[in-house]
Amino acid sequence: MKTTLYLIRHGETDWNASHRWQGHADIPLNQRGLRQAQLVAQQLQAEGVQFDAIYSSDLARAYQTAWQIGALLHLPVQMLPPLREIDVGAWSGLTRSEIEVRFPEEMRLLAAGHDVSRGGGETSAAFFQRVIAVMEAMLAQHLGHTLAFVTHGGVVRAITNYIQAASDQPPLPRDHIGNTSISVIEISASQRRVVRFNDVQHLAVQDVTGTLVSAYPDDAELEESA
Repeated sequence: MKTTLYLIRHGETDWNASHRWQGHADIPLNQRGLRQAQLVAQQLQAEGVQFDAIYSSDLARAYQTAWQIGALLHLPVQMLPPLREIDVGAWSGLTRSEIEVRFPEEMRLLAAGHDVSRGGGETSAAFFQRVIAVMEAMLAQHLGHTLAFVTHGGVVRAITNYIQAASDQPPLPRDHIGNTSISVIEISASQRRVVRFNDVQHLAVQDVTGTLVSAYPDDAELEESA
C-alpha cells in the first residue's frame, strides 16, 4: 500500500516580489501568482493526478492556489491551519535590511546558530514540530491515498528534509522553494522517499517564475517566510 503526498507552494504575492517577510500575514496572490496557480493546476491535470483530498493552509495565498487546483480537478479544498508558514511576528512586512536594522540581536543570534523566535513569533523547532505533527496525522488518516498539501516554502522544506533525513537519499538541493513548485513524497511500509522536488517546469513557458526570498538568511534548512 503506497501513500503519496504532493507538496505545492502557493503562487507569488506582492510581498514576495518586494522581498518582504510574510509569515502569518494574510497577503493574497498578485496577478502573476494567480497565473502561476492556474498553471500548476493545469500541470497536475495534464499529469492525470487524482487526489483523494486537497488540504490547504488557511492563509489566502495558499487557499487561492489550492482553489485553482480543486476547481480544475473537481475536488473540494479543506483548510488545515497547521500548514501555515512559520510565524515571524514583528518581522512581518519587513525586508531583510529593515530587520537587520531593527532586530540586530536576533539576527546576530540566528547567524550564530541559536534558534530564537523570529520577531517574537515561532522558533524553527516549534515550527518543525507543528508541521511534522500534522503531516503524520494526515498520513495516518489517509493510508493508501494521494493527498495534496498546498502550503508555504518553509513547510515544503521542513517536510522534505524530514523525509530525506530518515531515508538513504542524498541531501536535497538547497535551492529556494519556487512559487507553485511541486514536490512529491511516496510512503510505503518499507520506505519513505522524496521522488520529486521543487519542480517548476509548468512555469517555464512564460515569464511567471517570480521572486524567491529567504526569511532565514543564514540557514538554508529553513525556507522563506512565504
